[in-house]
Amino acid sequence: MAESAIRVLVLEDDRDAAHFMRASLSRLGGMEVDLAGTADEAVAAMRRQRYDVLVTDIRLPGRSGLQALPEFRAIDATVAVLVLTAYPTFDHAVGALREDVDDFLVKPVGAEELVSRVEELADLARRRRAPSRLRVLAVGAHPDDVELGVGATLAAHAAAGDEITTLVLSGGAVGGSTDMRHGEAVSAAALVGARLIHLDFADTHMSPADGLITAVERAVAEVAPDRIYTHGIHDRHQDHRAVHEAVEIGARSVGDLWCFQSPSSTVDFRPNRFVTVDGFVDTKLEMLAAFASQAHRDYMQPDAVRASARYWARFTTAREVEPLETVRVTQTVRVATSVQAPQAVDDPAADAAHGGCG
Repeated sequence: MAESAIRVLVLEDDRDAAHFMRASLSRLGGMEVDLAGTADEAVAAMRRQRYDVLVTDIRLPGRSGLQALPEFRAIDATVAVLVLTAYPTFDHAVGALREDVDDFLVKPVGAEELVSRVEELADLARRRRAPSRLRVLAVGAHPDDVELGVGATLAAHAAAGDEITTLVLSGGAVGGSTDMRHGEAVSAAALVGARLIHLDFADTHMSPADGLITAVERAVAEVAPDRIYTHGIHDRHQDHRAVHEAVEIGARSVGDLWCFQSPSSTVDFRPNRFVTVDGFVDTKLEMLAAFASQAHRDYMQPDAVRASARYWARFTTAREVEPLETVRVTQTVRVATSVQAPQAVDDPAADAAHGGCG
C-alpha cells in the first residue's frame, strides 16, 4: 500500500509567508497543508486532524508558538515540530530547546530547503508512531530445541510483528540425518517467519570454549537482539548446559536473557516468568510436526505439549503458558493490545528464591 501524503499544519500570522509555505510544500512535496493564524486555531485544527509536521512561527498574536507547544504535544506527542522565525535571538533558541522542538530554521528559507526539512521531520513523526518491534533471538543446541521450549512464544512474537531469528548450533546427527533435520528446522522456522542460522558443532560434544561463545557473539552482533531465549543451566543434557554457558558470555550485552524448559530439564528448573500463549499452541504443534524424524519421541506428542502448557498456566489467569527462568530482564516488558504478543507474568516469590537460571 502506498504511504499516505504528508500532512502539515503551518502556524503563521503573515498571510504571504503562510501561502508561500503552503504552495511550496504542496507543489514541490505533494503534501497536504492546512494554515492557522493563531495558536488557538492551530490547537483546534490538531484536535480535528492528525498532522505529521507542525511548522510554527514564534511571534504570533496572543500566545507564541513556543508558549503553545506543551498543548500541541499534549494533543499529539508524536508530531514533529519545526520552528521557523525571523527573530533568531538567544532567548528564542533556548526556548526552542527547552520545549524540545525537532528543528529550528531562520527566515527566509528557500522552497527546496523547506520541503527537504519537512520531509525529514515527517519521517521522524511516522517512526515515532510505528509500533515497536522486538528483535528476538532463540538459541538451541539441536533442531527442535527452541520449538519445544518457546515455539508458542515465538508464534506470539510473529503475530505481534517482531523480528525472529533462530540459532541452531548443531546438525543433530545423534538424532538422525543432518540433512533431514536441517530441512525440518527450515520448515519450522518458516511457520513463524523466522530467519534460521544453522551451524554444525558436534552433537553431544559441545563446549563453550570450542567456538560456541564466538558463534553466539557473531549472531548477537548480526541480529542485535532485544531478547534472547535459550536453554537453562538446570538440564541433564551436556549440550544444553554448554549452550547456556556460551550464551551467558556471548550475549552479555543483551538486556533480556530468558531460559526455556527442555524435556531434559531437571527438577531444579524453577520458572519465575510465565508467558501467556493462549491461541498459539496450535502453531507450536505445527512447528513440532515439521520434525517428522523425531515423531517417535513421547515429548513431541501433541497431548504432552498441550498438557505442559496447561500445567504451567496454573500460575496465571491464562489457559496456556510457557515457563521461563530469567538471567537478565529489563524493567519494561511490552504487553500487547490489539495483538496477543507474548505477555509475561512475574512470580516474585520465585524471583526471590531462585534469582534466575544462571
